[in-house]
Amino acid sequence: MGMEEKQKPNFHDHLIGKDTPLSWSDLPQDLLNSIFERLTFANFQRAKAVCSSWLASSRQCVPKKQNHWLILFPEDNENNYQCTLFNPEERDKLHRTKDLGLEFAKSFCIATYGSWLLMQYPRCSLYVLNLFTHERINLPSVESQLGTAKVERTLDGDGNVEFRTTGPDGKVYRGTSIRNPVFWIDERTNDYVVVWGLRDLCVVYSKKGDTAWTQLPKTSGCVDVVYKESKLYFLSLSGCFFIFDLSGETPQQIFQCGVIVERLRLGLVVPTKLVVTVTGEVFKAEKWWRSRSKTWTFRVIKICSPGFLRNHQLVGSLGDESMLLEQGVTVLSNEGFIRDCIYFSDIRENTYSIFLFNLKTKKTEPLHNFDRSLAQFSRARWFLPQT
Repeated sequence: MGMEEKQKPNFHDHLIGKDTPLSWSDLPQDLLNSIFERLTFANFQRAKAVCSSWLASSRQCVPKKQNHWLILFPEDNENNYQCTLFNPEERDKLHRTKDLGLEFAKSFCIATYGSWLLMQYPRCSLYVLNLFTHERINLPSVESQLGTAKVERTLDGDGNVEFRTTGPDGKVYRGTSIRNPVFWIDERTNDYVVVWGLRDLCVVYSKKGDTAWTQLPKTSGCVDVVYKESKLYFLSLSGCFFIFDLSGETPQQIFQCGVIVERLRLGLVVPTKLVVTVTGEVFKAEKWWRSRSKTWTFRVIKICSPGFLRNHQLVGSLGDESMLLEQGVTVLSNEGFIRDCIYFSDIRENTYSIFLFNLKTKKTEPLHNFDRSLAQFSRARWFLPQT
């Protein structure tokens, strides 16, 4: 056929027109953006998998605002490479993750941020893992400590790995302990900050690019920590409350006050959590056991407000917010939560469940009666799905 010869008209072109897409992958970008912006998180993930052009389009749109979900970890984690996901807005539906691999099955999730999990592998190795993309970031070894406390990895008489921790006073402890871990990560740049307590000795942190853990001074006897918007909130057993700014090269202490920490009352250890609200107020939440009714109750005390004005006031209501106790934050109740409630985890009759405590009625009830034949799990954590 010569170049001057015209191509014969195609009947299909007359039927649908030359500008009509021939497949789903040929849809215009503005139409795809309009589709993605209206999808729920689960449907957004499904749409991304349609084809490469849809995946590329999903990265260029602003998705619908997501609410917190629960990730339910299986009871037999070593032989189960999947997790179950629960969206409070879809009370009768459970989602399953893809196979997350053998190492995930042998690891333990100790904190969450967005769609990322902070995982602890046997022998205290730490890494962060994206629940959906499976992207992984390995963290410095726990013995790489920059400070007065030291951690050593040694072999016992049987050739098994064990740890020894030496405190600033020279006292040697057998093993090590990762306490109150929290972290933050930027979903796009993967900049991160990971914070945890090294036994009762100090709080340590590591940022992207670090090859060791830096120890924060004056952080012994850690009760709880919360990290939010570059600020680290710290409470000690002795009642020292600090706020550190971690946005610069060197942490800066920007606030300090004294807080009463209940340790033991009528033979009961009182778990105490720090909680940072949507508006930046800092609460101390105490968890009390009612022996007669065999249920938990809570006392919430305001420590300080934006501007760092000391309050120490008893809080009777969270208003339009709800508290995620283990996360150390509050969320707006229009994000799928019941207003003025505290969401917390507990074990009842050897069964792990999530409960909510209503501050107004002072009553506790299960979040959801999961079908145990479908969702055998030993623990759960809140996370905020990110596309």
